[in-house]
Amino acid sequence: MPDSLTRAVRWDTVVGALLVVVLLLSFTTVDGFGNALNLSFLIGNTLPIALIALPMTLLVVSGEIDLSVASTAGLSGAVMGALWNQGMAIETIIPVCLLIGVVCGLVNGLLVTRLGLPSLAVTIGTLAAYRGLAQIVLGSDAVTDFPAAYLDFAAGRIGDTFVPYALVPFLALLVIAVVALHATPFGRSLFAIGAGEEAARFAGIRVKRQKLILFTVTGLMSALTGVFWALHYASARYDNATGLELSVVAAVLLGGIDFDGGKGTLGGAIAGVFLLGALQNVMSLRDVSAQSQIVVTGVLLVLSVLGPRVARQVAVARAGRRAAGAAAPDPKTPAPTS
Repeated sequence: MPDSLTRAVRWDTVVGALLVVVLLLSFTTVDGFGNALNLSFLIGNTLPIALIALPMTLLVVSGEIDLSVASTAGLSGAVMGALWNQGMAIETIIPVCLLIGVVCGLVNGLLVTRLGLPSLAVTIGTLAAYRGLAQIVLGSDAVTDFPAAYLDFAAGRIGDTFVPYALVPFLALLVIAVVALHATPFGRSLFAIGAGEEAARFAGIRVKRQKLILFTVTGLMSALTGVFWALHYASARYDNATGLELSVVAAVLLGGIDFDGGKGTLGGAIAGVFLLGALQNVMSLRDVSAQSQIVVTGVLLVLSVLGPRVARQVAVARAGRRAAGAAAPDPKTPAPTS
């Protein structure tokens, strides 16, 4: 197993173990955490982060990032509300919203791949632009009267269990993303691009096309998240999902995806997503303010960048000491005589 992948797996193990510890402590020490209704809320509130984390993981592995995901989700939800107010059928509205997400992602991708602009700067700009468009489309209105069947699917759970209906399609998308990243030439090419774009290009990988696909898929998934958000919370507003990009990036990096690209696993990213979701749920049950939760998310974002780097430096230092010890002569071995 390559060293970079070994380090990623070890970090994944740490995050997964921490998630298990947090869940065990929450079940035993936090009142109300373990009841089915709260667990359903936890999963439902985490799904918007998890949906966007799927393509964001692939994007960061390739060395890029998209900070406009929450604004794309907000624009999708605003269009959904505006079209519903105009009397359009929900079955027509949802594909239109998804198409808008594709266009938003395509714009980001073209600016990055064709004009050579840095994705961080581009998506900070489109973050503001897409949110502004959402406000123009819907204004300050809130649309809440969506069809009951769609609201029940987005917010309901299977029987008396804690499993939301929406978890089932998410798991299907998760399987697709795992296979795409870890078991296909396309996924291997993303790791190669993240590790060294020039080397990947010389190896015959169509770097610009791969990145354009990733940005487009990220826009599509962001729009899907916007639709889910509006139905799950029964409210379409221009400011839906505001700040969600911070949670997505924090969760992905917390899961061991290297911000420089080329390293990480999707399993680690999803573990990071649900670790963050569990912590936010516990803080809500303990009546921690929303502002304090944002502070915790910010701290986790810093630690998620710092942690893997420190772990790698420690591993390199240990390897250096082992190599130096192996090269040093054994003092008990007699010196050769002439």
